[in-house]
Amino acid sequence: MSKPKIGIIISSTRPTRFGEKPAQWILAHAKARADIDAELIDLRDFPLPLFDAPASDLWMPTPNEVAAKWQAKLNEFDGFIIVTAEYNRSITGALKNAIDWAYKPFMRKAVAYVGYGSVGGARAIEHLRNIMVELQAVSVRHAIHIGGSDFVPMMMGQKTWEETAPRFDAFVPEVLDNLVWWTNATKTAREADAANATKAA
Repeated sequence: MSKPKIGIIISSTRPTRFGEKPAQWILAHAKARADIDAELIDLRDFPLPLFDAPASDLWMPTPNEVAAKWQAKLNEFDGFIIVTAEYNRSITGALKNAIDWAYKPFMRKAVAYVGYGSVGGARAIEHLRNIMVELQAVSVRHAIHIGGSDFVPMMMGQKTWEETAPRFDAFVPEVLDNLVWWTNATKTAREADAANATKAA
């Protein structure tokens, strides 16, 4: 089996966003491993309109060119890490809209999370877990939660991410170990399904 490829999604598109800092940090951890390949996926690179297709991509081809490119990008990956802010106790509107445009690329793939905000993005991640159930994706149990005691001083300019990040390094191996296990499991199952479908045809 080939080495699985993990996409790390930056889910905020605001000019002042914090998300690319932990995204680059978790990317560096992922790239240090020999058992996966990893790449950033930035929602800024996919200026999606609000979802307005007659139906999702599960049921019909996507009529929007940017959304089709977004889906094609996601299809390159075997699993994902979503780096999410928490907006009003949930995920960013940009992320929800992007997910609504791309059901099939998440199906039967593993997903891990890095959250940040007053309670470490915990409520946003809980919403994501429910959304991923509907998309038939597999959320790993472990996540990284960058909480208010660390996040607020960075937003106030009292600390930098570079000073703060080492506090979270110890939690990364367990997250990535679980993500790799589930990514390999789902990848093997998808490949077996594809092979059986080919034989049946």
